Amino acid sequence: MANIYLLDLPFGRSGLDLARSDADASVVLVQDGVYLDARAAVQAGMKVYAIRKDAEQRGLAGRLPASVELIDYGRLVDLIVEHKVVNFT
Repeated sequence: MANIYLLDLPFGRSGLDLARSDADASVVLVQDGVYLDARAAVQAGMKVYAIRKDAEQRGLAGRLPASVELIDYGRLVDLIVEHKVVNFT
């Protein structure tokens, strides 16, 4: 079962560094975690998700890299069920 990292500030930077060393990792940017620079994760081949509502509330929905998939809370629940969760929130 692959890991999924839930990332928020202030611990999200450490979580993002750890996720980059995990070959099968995916990350979800939640709450203020949407401010994290996810480009390195994308370049490392990780699947990156962000909570749409969190990105919209912070004015970032149209400013995130195109490869970051905006998701709702229903999809987040699906991802949590499908993966082993590593929580940095």
